[in-house]
Amino acid sequence: MTALPHPLFTVTAETGPGTVRLRIGGDLDYDTSGELAAQAEACLDTHGPDALHLDCSKLLMCDSMGVSTLLQIHRSTSARGVRLHLDGPPPFLERILTVTGIRAIFETRETGEQPEQAADEAARPAPPQTPSR
Repeated sequence: MTALPHPLFTVTAETGPGTVRLRIGGDLDYDTSGELAAQAEACLDTHGPDALHLDCSKLLMCDSMGVSTLLQIHRSTSARGVRLHLDGPPPFLERILTVTGIRAIFETRETGEQPEQAADEAARPAPPQTPSR
């Protein structure tokens, strides 16, 4: 029996110089996480990028298997020296990552933000804070 694609889940790959972006839409769960893992591995094997971006802005749900898959992708990218970014994570995903204590392992930026903007903002020193009274 052949597994059919899940109708509420999409993964679209886009490649650029040194970068692969996977746009994820729908429900990342037990039934769909294998598809994301396979697509990520295929992109890493085929393109050998410096960075893998997972655009999560269209993600509707993520269960424990989805979180496990994100960790699996993180292990794979780390082993290859590839930076992993979660772009545009919805509030529910931010909460899951924070509550599980794994938030810090994923780099993020807003969906509309360009890579150059993120690098500029990361390099910019924080403004001095004035003491409050």
